[in-house]
Parts: sequence; C-alpha cells; structure tokens
Amino acid sequence: MSPTLNYSITDSKMQDAETILKTFATQVRQLIMKTDELKKSNSKLNAMVEQRDKEIDQLKEQLDQQQKQYNAMMMAKMIEISDGDIEASKKKIQKLIRSVNKCIALLNGNDEESDD
Repeated sequence: MSPTLNYSITDSKMQDAETILKTFATQVRQLIMKTDELKKSNSKLNAMVEQRDKEIDQLKEQLDQQQKQYNAMMMAKMIEISDGDIEASKKKIQKLIRSVNKCIALLNGNDEESDD
C-alpha cells in the first residue's frame, strides 16, 4: 500500500467523523431549544394551575359564605313562622279566655237569680 492511499482513507474517515459530530451537535442544540420551549410551556401551565387553584379556593369560600347565609335565612324563616304561630296561638287562647269568662259570668248571673 502506498502512503497516499492511506492518507485518503484516513481523510475520508475524518470527514465522516466531522459530519457525524456536526449532526450530533445540531441535534443537541435542537434538543436544548426544545427543552427550553418545554420549560417555558411548563412554567405557563404551572401558573395557570396555580391561578385555577386560587379561583377554586375563592369559589369554595363564596360557597361556604352562601351556605351560611342560606342557613341563617332558613333559621330566620323558621323563627318568623314560629312567631306567627305564637301570635295565632295567643289570639286563640285570648278568645278562649273571653269565652270562659262569659260562661263564668253567665253562671254567676244564674247563681244570683237562683239566690233571689
């Protein structure tokens, strides 16, 4: 073998190695760029999730407040109904007392007539 032939084979292998290295470097740069894009996207998504979590917490607080207000209104309504029932009951009792008083007065009047 001649020295010139060995040099051209080695030169060809070097060119192949350089091409492979360039391709590899390009792929690494592309992966780095893709990684950066994914990191940015991930950050945006995490911010969105955090915002949604805050919204959910606020809505839970609002729901809790609304439930408390509803319970208070229901309690007030029950008390109002009870007060109305009490007033109606008082009126009925007063009517019964008047009726009993009239009966007593009538009986007392009949007793006075029988004493005469």
